[in-house]
Amino acid sequence: MEEKIKEVLACRDKACINDPALTRAAVLIPLFKKNEQYHVLLTRRTHKVRHHKGQISFPGGRQDKGEDLLSTALREAKEELGIVEKDVRILGELDDICTVASDFCVSPFVGLIPYPYSFKMNRQEIEEIIEVPLSAFLDETKFREEFRERNGEPLRVYFFQHEDHTIWGATARILKQLLDLLPEEDKAKLKPKVDER
Repeated sequence: MEEKIKEVLACRDKACINDPALTRAAVLIPLFKKNEQYHVLLTRRTHKVRHHKGQISFPGGRQDKGEDLLSTALREAKEELGIVEKDVRILGELDDICTVASDFCVSPFVGLIPYPYSFKMNRQEIEEIIEVPLSAFLDETKFREEFRERNGEPLRVYFFQHEDHTIWGATARILKQLLDLLPEEDKAKLKPKVDER
């Protein structure tokens, strides 16, 4: 599956947003294989952080001066979760995403990490590590969208529900884009095998 994701991401032009009024940031979308299923690693942020308090997100943050965006994503993954750069196999990039309330322009990078992994949570920033099977995001009964208004324009907002976690905002948009890029036959392979005995 990781080769298919890499191929899909390589065969497209990334949509970039060049707006100097936005703060540049990057996230890592860590994928891993557990119990023969692909999972995505998410975090719930603490209420001590400046932006997106208590929200579910990918490891990531603001770009430092002189740093490229991939380096930002990898640095933040190490600072927040102890994920070492050499342990990440980058599969590609998704389109830039703008956050609504905080005016960040986020570049998402998809990466494969080994599992199990010895995570080291930064307790100032991360409240909880959440492991979600990628197949859970394909369950249409756990997905909804709403329309809101921003600056007089309609805005589509996505929501995924996994157990007692609600994943929404930029994180949900990033996940939806990744899933939408996968061919239907590959999505079918993500679903757990059903024992028909």
